[in-house]
Amino acid sequence: MHPATAEVAELIAPLRSEPRASAVLSDIDGTLAPIVTDPAAAAVPPEARAALRRLADGYALVGCLSGRAAAEARRIVGLDELAYAGNHGYELLRPGERTPVPDPALRGHEDDARRFVQDLDHRRLAAVGLRIENKGPIQALHWRGAADERSAQELAQETAASAVERGLVPHRGRKVLEIRPLGGIDKGTAIALLLDHGEVANALYGGDDVTDLDAFAALRERRRTGRLRSAACVGIASSEGPAELAERADVLVDGPDGYLDLLHALLDERFSDALL
Repeated sequence: MHPATAEVAELIAPLRSEPRASAVLSDIDGTLAPIVTDPAAAAVPPEARAALRRLADGYALVGCLSGRAAAEARRIVGLDELAYAGNHGYELLRPGERTPVPDPALRGHEDDARRFVQDLDHRRLAAVGLRIENKGPIQALHWRGAADERSAQELAQETAASAVERGLVPHRGRKVLEIRPLGGIDKGTAIALLLDHGEVANALYGGDDVTDLDAFAALRERRRTGRLRSAACVGIASSEGPAELAERADVLVDGPDGYLDLLHALLDERFSDALL
């Protein structure tokens, strides 16, 4: 789905008309960067990086919200001038700063998820192809590319139930189970922290997974209460995306390439003329 449509033009018009009062916020994996089997191999293509750099020069706020640690998110994107909310909002790395700031609610719970994962039967996890990713306060179990993804997913579901018994918060994504130390922190709360920091009247968020629905909800709540004049929720379509994404997005684009086209549309003064 190419974004050069009247629907998209209308959606992004408020941001294009007031860039210095507008925020452009994006998920990374599956949105800016293609999904890959090995999370460590993910990369934001040079064209997307260049578009983000240009947006940062002209818009009030450009930022990335990721399930990755904030420092890792910045490394993958490769731009210091952006804001980064890492670990689904558990930490925030503002433009130019070196050290991410954890959410104050995390104090005393930093190692809860790691200790839980340490106690798991690692031989059993490896036998079904579940891979552990240490993301600091959040621990993730991945089964993308496992020889028997169904068995791996079943063990992940069993692990999720055990996590709940330990007072932890499991969260499912695209072929990944995250074990979080506490609830109440998500991409929606991260949106609030980022937008409260400056004067922003219009905001757009693009994402492809279940966790991005929290960001959609936060933008719409701010618009409902008058803290935003406009809110644009962009879903990035994929074969693995949740059904709710299409239901809750204002518009769908096809994969990272489609989202890159939309970022270019935010920059290109000729975009609206092409629709006439």
